[in-house]
Amino acid sequence: MSNTHRNLPFLLLKAREELMTYFRPVLNEYNVTEQQWRIIRSLVEHGDLEPRQLCEHCIILSPSMAGILKRMEEVDLVQKIPKEDQRRINVRLTDKARALHANILRESNIQYQLIEDKIGKKEMKALYKALDDLLDTLQDDK
Repeated sequence: MSNTHRNLPFLLLKAREELMTYFRPVLNEYNVTEQQWRIIRSLVEHGDLEPRQLCEHCIILSPSMAGILKRMEEVDLVQKIPKEDQRRINVRLTDKARALHANILRESNIQYQLIEDKIGKKEMKALYKALDDLLDTLQDDK
């Protein structure tokens, strides 16, 4: 039996890796990992979150998240804030992380512009729409 479908998960992964070649140098310049950057962006966008919420937003498994947050706390990028229920915490960005976000975002926007210049504004908009529609459709089934 021959394959009737191209390997969509692999193509999406390959596209991600190609896109990350634009952003990895920026992250490396600021000594931030891809996972740390996802956490920083998520906390900027959503405010303080519990670790389990961060796992969902950032697509990072819980055991990995614990280690990443520990390292981020050690370099003063996040604080763990106890909630009323002392068994739970929120994660909050520090001022250092907010400044880092502003710097990386400025440089990332340059990379986004390079990508848009390469593939076209219309195609970039269509790509965002296609991915949003795909995610919405697939998530509706859960």
